[in-house]
Amino acid sequence: MDADDETSGPMIDEIYANGGGGDDGEKRSRRAIMSGDQLDIEAYAALYSGRTKIMRLLFIADKMSNAPTQLEALRMAYDEIKKGENTQLFREVVQKIDGRLGPNYGMDAAWCDAVDRRAEQKKEKLENELNAYRTNLIKESIRMGYNDFGDFYYAHGQLGEAFKNYVRTRDYCTTSKHIIHMCMSAILVSIEMGQFPHVTSYVSKAEQAPEALDAITVAKLRCAAGLANLEAKKYKLAARKFLETGPELGLHYNEVIAQQDVATYGGLCALATFDRAELKAMVYFPLSTCLSRLPLENIFILISFLPFPSHYASCLEYLGNLKANLLLDIHLHDHVETLYDQIRHKALIQYTHPFVSVDLNMMANAFKTTVAGLEKELEALITDNQIQLIVGGTCCTLQARIDSHNKILYARHADQRNATFQRVLETGREFDRDVRSMLLRSNLIKHDFNLRALRKL
Repeated sequence: MDADDETSGPMIDEIYANGGGGDDGEKRSRRAIMSGDQLDIEAYAALYSGRTKIMRLLFIADKMSNAPTQLEALRMAYDEIKKGENTQLFREVVQKIDGRLGPNYGMDAAWCDAVDRRAEQKKEKLENELNAYRTNLIKESIRMGYNDFGDFYYAHGQLGEAFKNYVRTRDYCTTSKHIIHMCMSAILVSIEMGQFPHVTSYVSKAEQAPEALDAITVAKLRCAAGLANLEAKKYKLAARKFLETGPELGLHYNEVIAQQDVATYGGLCALATFDRAELKAMVYFPLSTCLSRLPLENIFILISFLPFPSHYASCLEYLGNLKANLLLDIHLHDHVETLYDQIRHKALIQYTHPFVSVDLNMMANAFKTTVAGLEKELEALITDNQIQLIVGGTCCTLQARIDSHNKILYARHADQRNATFQRVLETGREFDRDVRSMLLRSNLIKHDFNLRALRKL
């Protein structure tokens, strides 16, 4: 290989200073919930609370092919549901278990009947109270009445009705804090329903009242916006939102997302979409204190290592080991393949960047793949105009060429010096043309050669 520019040696020292190297016993001693090994369901579920904990367990049970792990997830979901009032979801879980966990995890008709009776009584009470508030025209009481109805429907799994009642409180909000509360409730339900356009809308509404936002609420809104952008496949925006989430989040939003999720989602999206400068600016420094509190920091260590050829194989291999567990994440599973493809493509492009020519055998060895497979990947990147290449130092209509016989990739990047001169010359020509046009127009006006419109008779 012929080097085109220098290897960034000082950056390596910087990376080790930011946690990318060295032996840190404390970091290694931390328990990894997501690793190359099987997912620790009990530790994973402990990160969450409320409905999202149940839905994540059920999602794992649906996706998991390992029967013992599947039953463990269903058992934990069963226990968690019985702490609440959602009898419909309880019946669905019992049906999924199908008697495989013994008589203690079967249908509890008495519990369902008792919960349903209490629900009817509570609903009747809430309706009477709300009617009384409407009669008396007390705005704050009406707002609280609709909010209580929203909480009631949410607890019983009727998310559509919960959303309607939370939104109805908007007409009776009298302070900015009331609006923020309404928006956060609507966001919570929208995330559970998978209605992420609503999430984006109510995040924007909440941000319009900055005087009522504290640090924790700001962190929650960034997480919600990150999830909405992730679902919309706007990975770069999602990465920014997740990486902007401060350590104030803590455990305050575990009914939606955990700190570990912020690190995982933000790390993968950043790896897939950020360039090297953005990774340094957005990841290395702003999150250095936050990362020290997160159990899953290997994702960000990968960010530190990714730009250097000697680490490509180990980084991609580690990501490959994480993939099975990431596919069990309720929000990330649909995006894992796309993000992984983008990360690998970025690594391939970055590898070729410093060189005029690249030996495909050496490159295949660095990425732990075959030369034939590597050629196909590079062909796709060249076709998409993502790698700038020429043959034998002569310019071609194509920006990339591969010598399949000798297994060499010829690479050369644009001459920035020449490109700058060309832009300056073009700017000068445009300026000269504009000045000549203005002088011509001025002389035409001066000598009264301008064309006047004929008046209509």
